[in-house]
Amino acid sequence: MSRQRTAKVAPEELLETPLGSTDEIDFEIIELLFFSYRDFVSDPDAILAKIGFGRAHHRVVHFVNRQPGMTVADLLDTLKITKQSLARVLKQLIDSGYIRQVAGPEDRRQRKLYPTPRGRELALALAEPQSRRIAAALASGPEDTRTSVLHFLQGMRNRK
Repeated sequence: MSRQRTAKVAPEELLETPLGSTDEIDFEIIELLFFSYRDFVSDPDAILAKIGFGRAHHRVVHFVNRQPGMTVADLLDTLKITKQSLARVLKQLIDSGYIRQVAGPEDRRQRKLYPTPRGRELALALAEPQSRRIAAALASGPEDTRTSVLHFLQGMRNRK
């Protein structure tokens, strides 16, 4: 049996200085977005974990409650996910009684989604702690903070 020899590679230099912001990269805002998202979803995550659901379930419940009667195709487009990704989550929400799926009146192949009263309750339970967090953050800024935040967040969205 022949032994393969591996070439010795010089160890990589260890960088001990923190990566700092530059004119092109604002690491402070990037970090704040990471931390604020983590904290923003923490309360709903805890509620969802108790019933065996996750963030994908949260997104579906949210958008179906915001647009009752939306089609599965509309939901797929909104979430930018595949049918396969949605199928398991939607089945669980339907089987658990949070969402109902109804055939379209003109096209029976079309599937419209509606929240049930139980689904509406869940959407509100998930949104309440998030809304409190948003209200507290907005209250700490000047009067036009909400307008500025909306403008900023709309600017961050991909419109594809």
